[in-house]
Amino acid sequence: MTNCDTVTLSPDGFGLTKAAQVLGRGGLVAFPTETVYGLGADARNSQAVAAIYAAKGRPSFNPLIVHLPDLTTARQFCDFTKDAEVLAQAFWPGALTLVLPLRPDAGISTLVTAGLNTLAVRVPSHPVARDLLQAFGGPIAAPSANPSGRVSPTTAAHVLAGLSGRIDAVVDGGACDVGVESTIIGCAGEPVLYRAGGLPLEAIEAALGRPIRSELEAGENPSAPGQLASHYAPMGRVRLNAHRAEDGEVLLGFGAVEGAHLNLSPSGDLTEAAARLFDCLHLLDAMTAERIAVSPIPDHGLGRAINDRLRRAAAPR
Repeated sequence: MTNCDTVTLSPDGFGLTKAAQVLGRGGLVAFPTETVYGLGADARNSQAVAAIYAAKGRPSFNPLIVHLPDLTTARQFCDFTKDAEVLAQAFWPGALTLVLPLRPDAGISTLVTAGLNTLAVRVPSHPVARDLLQAFGGPIAAPSANPSGRVSPTTAAHVLAGLSGRIDAVVDGGACDVGVESTIIGCAGEPVLYRAGGLPLEAIEAALGRPIRSELEAGENPSAPGQLASHYAPMGRVRLNAHRAEDGEVLLGFGAVEGAHLNLSPSGDLTEAAARLFDCLHLLDAMTAERIAVSPIPDHGLGRAINDRLRRAAAPR
C-alpha cells in the first residue's frame, strides 16, 4: 500500500486487536520481534503479500519468513525432518528460522515462497509478536520492515523513517533485544546454514551433534531470505576491518578504539554489538556519513552474524 496514513499502535490489547483487523483485511502492519521489526501481512493472501514487496521495493524472487505461534502450528504448514524437530525443540521460540518442505495443503501464497517448494518458518519469542499472532490467528509473512537493501529497523522510529506512508500501521513495542535477524537453517535435507543470525552457529551444531555446511550467498536465486550479496546497507560507502579512520571517514568502532565516532561496544561485548549494529547504521545515515570505516569484529558467536551484515553492507551496489 502506498500514500496511506501510517498509524502507530500501542502493544496492548486494543492496539493488537486493531493490528489484527488490519492484517485480516489485507493490510500491512510492522511489529517488533526479538530480532528486528518485521513487516507483516497475511501469508495466505497473495494481494497482501504483493503489497509487502511493493512497500519494500523487494525483489519478488526473494522468499519471505512466515511467523507462527508454536511448533504444533508450524507442522500444519511444513514437513519436519528429524533434525528440524531437534532444532525446533531446542530453540523455539527464538531467533531461529527453519526452511522446510512445504505441505501441499498449506494454503500459503506462492509469493511467500517465491515459487519454491520450501517454506521459511519461525516462532518468535517477543511477547508483542506472540500476542499479535494469537490475536490474528493465522500465519504472518514478515521480512524486516525497511526498504529493501537498507538497514534493518530495531525501533518503531526506524520503521517510520523508511516506510511511513507506505504501510498501514506499526505496533510500537520498544527496541528489539537481539538486534540482528534470525539465523536461517535449511532442513529440507542435510542441514545447511543459509544466514548467520541471532542464534550462534555453535549452539546449533552442539544441538545437532555435528558441524553443518554453509551456503550464505546464492547470487540472484536465493534459497532462503537474507542471501542477497548487497543488503543491510547504509547510504555511505563501508570499509571493513579498519584499525583507524582515513581522512573523510567516520569510524564505527568495536572495543577500546581511539577516535571512534560511534562504538558498537566499547567493552568488546558481542551481544551488545549485535543489539546496537543497526541502530548505529541508522545513526550514520542521520550523520550523512559518506565514507564509513568499521573496526574488526571477532568472527565467532554473534560476531559471525555481525560480520555477515557488515560484509553485505559493504558489497557493491
